[in-house]
Amino acid sequence: MKTDKYAQINIKIGTKIKLERTKRNISQEKLAAIAELNRNYVGAIERGESSPTIETIAKIADAFGLTISELTDFSKVEL
Repeated sequence: MKTDKYAQINIKIGTKIKLERTKRNISQEKLAAIAELNRNYVGAIERGESSPTIETIAKIADAFGLTISELTDFSKVEL
């Protein structure tokens, strides 16, 4: 069972991915294709329903042209 602390991390990473995606004006489908992921999985990550692996985070960061640390910088993510 997830603790609130870890659930918050999933929500923050999902929110950050959605912010980066919308900032670039690309759809979940397009992000999924670029990152070689399933669109439904991308949606679940964005909603905080799934815990992405570091490999998945790296694929998404690459798709955005970001480093993993840039993608996981939550300092400006408001919930």
